[in-house]
Amino acid sequence: MKNKEVIIIGAGLAGCEAALYLAKYGVKVKLYEMKSIKKTPAQKSESLAELVCSNSLKGEDYLSASGLLKLEMEKLGSHLIPLAKENRVPSGGALSVNREEFGKAVTNLIKNNENIELINEVVKKIDISKPCIVACGPLIDEDLFENLKQLIGETSCYFYDAIAPIVATDSIDMSRAYWGNRYNKGETADYLNCLMNKEEYLKFYNELINAKTVELHEFEKIKVFEGCMPVEVMAKRGVDALRYGPMKPVGLRDERYQERPYAAIQLRKENLLGNSLNMVGFQTNLTFPEQKRVFGLIPALKNAEFIRYGTMHRNSYINAPKILNEFSQIKLLPNIFIAGQLSGVEGYVESMASGLYVAINMLRFLNGKKLLSLPSTTVLGAIQNYIAFAPEKDFQPMNANYGIVQAENIRDKQQKKQKIFGESINQIDIFLKKLEED
Repeated sequence: MKNKEVIIIGAGLAGCEAALYLAKYGVKVKLYEMKSIKKTPAQKSESLAELVCSNSLKGEDYLSASGLLKLEMEKLGSHLIPLAKENRVPSGGALSVNREEFGKAVTNLIKNNENIELINEVVKKIDISKPCIVACGPLIDEDLFENLKQLIGETSCYFYDAIAPIVATDSIDMSRAYWGNRYNKGETADYLNCLMNKEEYLKFYNELINAKTVELHEFEKIKVFEGCMPVEVMAKRGVDALRYGPMKPVGLRDERYQERPYAAIQLRKENLLGNSLNMVGFQTNLTFPEQKRVFGLIPALKNAEFIRYGTMHRNSYINAPKILNEFSQIKLLPNIFIAGQLSGVEGYVESMASGLYVAINMLRFLNGKKLLSLPSTTVLGAIQNYIAFAPEKDFQPMNANYGIVQAENIRDKQQKKQKIFGESINQIDIFLKKLEED
C-alpha cells in the first residue's frame, strides 16, 4: 500500500502508544485530540496521555499480572512504559509517575515525530473510508459516540468511574501518621500511613455511609466498575469492607504506639517533591464539603488541605464481544479498530497495551498481511481474548489479572505464577518472530 496513512482519534494513553508504534514503521499518522478545545470533566492537564484518576501504573513484579503485562509490552515495542519509568516517583513495588512530567514527555515525543501530525479538533464523525483507530477514551465526545453507535448498531454501554482526592502534605498531622511500606518492604518509605483505632474508625465509617453524595443526573441504572468503586459504595457492603480493602491495617505499625491499628489509609506521593499526596483507594462521589468533613475524621487528616477533591464521571464503552473480533477490529468495518478503554479494557497499562496491540495489527492490515492474535497464556492475549469472546450479556470492562490467563492447574501459587511467566515470555518471543519473518 502506497503512502500509508492512519487516522487516530484520541491522544490518550492508547492513542499515543498506537501513534508512536505506527510512526516508527513509517506510517503517516493523523492524531486528533480535542482537549485544547473541549476538555472532559476528568481532564485537567494540557498534555497528551493524561493520567486522570491516579498516578499509579500498578505493580512491577514480573510474577504479578500487571508487572508481566508491562514486560510483555516492553518486549513488543512499547514507547510509554519506558517513559513512565523515566518519570517515576517512589511507591514501593508499584510503578507510579509524576503525572505532569510524564505527560510532557509523551507530548514532546509526539510533537517531535515527523510521521505524526497532531490535529487539535473535535471529531464528530468517523470517516469509514480510511484506516482508523478510535482511541478517544471512555469520555468520548457525545456526537462521536452517537455516530459510532449508528455504525455498529449498538446502544450505549457505560459505567461510572471515580477519582480519589489529593491533599497537601504539609497540612497533614504527622503525629498521627508515619512514612513506611507494608511490612517495611523496600529501601525507601514510599507511603504515608494514617492509622486509626476502633473507635475512630467506627465514627468515620458511620459518617461515611450516611454522607451526602453528588446527584448523578442520569436516567439509566448506575453501574460501577469494581476496580474504581467509590469508597462510600464499598463501605455500604459491610462495616469491615474497608478494613479488607483500602483501609486494611495489615503490615502497618507505628513504632511510637504499642496499640495495633484497627484501620489505616495510605497516601502516595504525586511527585518527587512529595508535596502532594493521593489518597490510595479513596475514589469518591461525596460532595466537596462532605469530603472535607468526613475525611477530616481520619485523625491525621483533620486539618487536611485538599488540592483536588474526588469526583465521579460517566465512562462509555462498547459491547466488545458483539462488535469486535480478537484483533479489536470492528467486524462489520475491518478498516476501523477500537483501542483503549472504549474497547472494554480497564486501567492505564491495559489501555496502553490495547493501543500497542491494535497498532501492531493495523500495520499488518495496511500491508495486506494476516492479522495476528496473542494466546490467552499471555496477559495481553488474555485481555484481548476476554473482550472479544466474553458473554455479550452484562459485559463489563476487564483489567490485567491471572483469573483470565490460561494456565495449568498448579496448587502452589508461586510455582503457578512462575509457570505463567515462562509461558508468557515464550509466546511473546514466538509472536515477535512471526512479526520479523513477515
